Formats: sequence, C-alpha cells, structure tokens
Amino acid sequence: MLVMPTPEKSPMSPITASAWIEQWSHLVEQGGAVVPDVTSGNGRHARYFALRGHPVLALDRDEAALASLAAVQHVTTRCADLENASWPLREDEKFAAVVVTNYLHRPLFPYLFDALTPGGVLLYETFAVVNERFGKPSNSDFRLTPGELLEALRGRLRVIAYQDGFINVPRASCVQRIVAAAPSRPTPTGLAERNNGSIPFVTYCKANPLQSRFTDQFHSVS
Repeated sequence: MLVMPTPEKSPMSPITASAWIEQWSHLVEQGGAVVPDVTSGNGRHARYFALRGHPVLALDRDEAALASLAAVQHVTTRCADLENASWPLREDEKFAAVVVTNYLHRPLFPYLFDALTPGGVLLYETFAVVNERFGKPSNSDFRLTPGELLEALRGRLRVIAYQDGFINVPRASCVQRIVAAAPSRPTPTGLAERNNGSIPFVTYCKANPLQSRFTDQFHSVS
C-alpha cells in the first residue's frame, strides 16, 4: 500500500487570482476552451476564468469547497482525490489550459501534461524548497527543488516563461512558477499570434531570497 502525504493548507488561502495566472491568462484560447482548475480549493481561479467566458472544470477532494462553486456560471465541478485514487479525467478529455497553484503531487505531472490540447498551456505556481523559512508547507515533499519544474517538462512542453525566487504578495514566499505550451498541430492554433512569438524566458537572480526579487533580465529559450 502506498499512502501519499496530504498537502498542508495555508492558514490564509488567497481569495483573488494569482498575479502569475492573471499575467499569462491571455494565452488561454478563447471559444469554449475548458480550463481545469486542479485542486481548486476556494475556486479563485475557477471564478477568474469563468468570468472571462471560459467553461471551467474545478477538481478538488473537498466537497464543501466545490459546493460553493455550484451557482457560478460556466463552472462544473468534479470531486476527486488526486493522490489516493485514479486520475479522474478520461483520456479523451483535453483542455486549452491546466491551472495549478499552491499544490504539488509529482506523480500527477504526466497526467497534467497529457491533458492539454495541442497548443494548450500549463499555468503552474507552487512553493520552492527554501520556503520553509517563511512557513507552510513544512513538509519538503510539497516544495519544489531548484529547477524541478523545468526538468519535469523537459522534452514534453515548450517553456514560455519561468521564475524561481522570492515574492511578497499575497504573502512572503519562495516559489517556482512556469508557463509552458504543448506542441501545436501542423495547422497553427493561434498561440504564436497571441504571443507574437516573442514571450521571454524569465530567470531569477539567485541572490539572497530574503532581499532579492525576480530579475528583469530576459533570455530566449534554448
């Protein structure tokens, strides 16, 4: 029997969309694209995308949290234990975007990547290993090691933007966050046009994370 650890809940869960998700949400294809909000919690990202006309599938094991989304237009919910049960999406369910914030369960990575349509985007943000100095999650299983997100999707998705370092909103944290796209069909999906083909690869200056912020330096993706 394999028992996976349960992610620790933040004592103050954010109620507004992550700035990272907002910044890159324009890459999500319009026209009925479904955006699965993985471990949706209080539904902040489900609500954010629904208000912009995207049909949203919110996944979480918390039935009460999902019930709070029942009256939200464009949102459907699915109760699922992503760690102790089988992957809840059918193989033919594909999405224009997958959104994950403040959650890490490494065995899910391949399923998240496979859930994207050609040209679909992964929007991912969660805690980095040095976040222990700021608070939860205290269990290192729920914190990313340096460069782990980049390595996890190597050869699977095209990196559009990546950051690794300290933020102070909504609270002081060390995070990794990434935007990456699934390979497109031979016929253009429109992603390149939405990006103008020039979205930079963002790196972080690895100085003292207590004093530094994300760098403004940009580098092209190799």
